[in-house]
Amino acid sequence: MATSAYAAPSLSVDRQFDFRDADFARVRKMIHAHAGISLGTHKREMVYSRLARRLRALGLQDFGSYLDQLESEPGASEWEDFVNALTTNLTAFFREAHHFPILADFAKRRGGPLSVWCCAASTGEEPYSIAMTLVEALGPRAGSSTVLATDIDTNVLARARAAVYPEERVEKMDGERLRRFFLKGRGANTGQVRVRPEIVDMVRYDTLNLLAPAWPIDEKFDVIFCRNVMIYFDKPTQAKILERFVPLLKPGGLLFAGHSENFTYISRDFRLRGQTVYECVGRA
Repeated sequence: MATSAYAAPSLSVDRQFDFRDADFARVRKMIHAHAGISLGTHKREMVYSRLARRLRALGLQDFGSYLDQLESEPGASEWEDFVNALTTNLTAFFREAHHFPILADFAKRRGGPLSVWCCAASTGEEPYSIAMTLVEALGPRAGSSTVLATDIDTNVLARARAAVYPEERVEKMDGERLRRFFLKGRGANTGQVRVRPEIVDMVRYDTLNLLAPAWPIDEKFDVIFCRNVMIYFDKPTQAKILERFVPLLKPGGLLFAGHSENFTYISRDFRLRGQTVYECVGRA
């Protein structure tokens, strides 16, 4: 997340709540410590808008009281709402489309069921796209493939598990793919589509913070999708996460990154194999 110079006044006359420079600095420090997210100074208005909703919900009068409450209760459930409010969940089915033929070819070469970790699942479009790609590539053999889909945001995971989307989310999808992998809503569900159960069953959702001291993962993966996540972390944090990926990847496993992410100069454990696709050459 890029930063830029910012020279706005501490207060705004049209704001409901007092939001001072010191409050914004505390928010940046707290979200970085808790979730690794590096908020640029240009995100100030976004932070105010999203956290103001939490103040209203809790009946608080100022940001200082809200942040004091969070810091005084490290285990409070409000931390979940705080993180959910400040995470960005831009996603789509088959987003960054060039990755999925690469995944399909890799699956065919592996020749059997694949295990994939999608570590920024958001509302489910990405993990379901992965599962659909495996079915297209492997046919009946894909039934034993698994996709672990994790995210720090519990709200989006609930939507992902439901697997129901407005029709406009799939309007650009190939007709054959749409018929094969979705059910069209009728009656009260008109205007919506549901991912078919056989695809949903391939995906397992769980809450996971990439900055947590330990990850609740006891398996190895053929592929890790970590796309458009690292841009929110600073370089040292990126390096630590990449290092933790290495023992979780099977030999020759692939790591898929976002279109604006480059790991070449961050880790020697991964070798660039294509456009934002890396092969693990580390100690796995």
